[in-house]
Amino acid sequence: MGLIGAWRAARERRRLAERYLRGLLTAPETDDMQWLSTHTGSIAAATRELVFVRRAIALIVAERDALDDRTASDVSHVLAGVIGAEARASRQTGREWALRWRAYSATQAARGQVESPAARMARVLLEGAGIVLPSDALLTQATKFVQTTRARANESLRAAFGEATLPEDIRPSALQP
Repeated sequence: MGLIGAWRAARERRRLAERYLRGLLTAPETDDMQWLSTHTGSIAAATRELVFVRRAIALIVAERDALDDRTASDVSHVLAGVIGAEARASRQTGREWALRWRAYSATQAARGQVESPAARMARVLLEGAGIVLPSDALLTQATKFVQTTRARANESLRAAFGEATLPEDIRPSALQP
């Protein structure tokens, strides 16, 4: 592939990453904002944290579930443009995202814990919104939100980048070297 072919391929991957993120970077659903703000007392804090968790889930899904290893990088580059624009408008928002991203990504790296990664991510969501010691019911509801958001991100990833398929006569294990 020549230089122009590589440029076209990179441009196409960026277009797919933008398509993937389009539905995930919209404003949070009104019901979700109301649910979280009811417990935090702040619509602004709830909205900010819902935006951050959706971004984090979009990145995590791209890292873990994409067919191509370059997808996470492409998604990260597109998201960096969005975050950069926000940081230019408000440095505080850029710093807050960096802190929240580290917290969210750490939920996926922890091993040997009883709590699922979705529940750990739900705890980070609630903590970021100002709820340090959530009730079991609230944690369950937040975990369900995380799981639903991850399922939507996976659907969006498949819609943008395609779904893995194998010929019916070949077992997946037969493809391993």
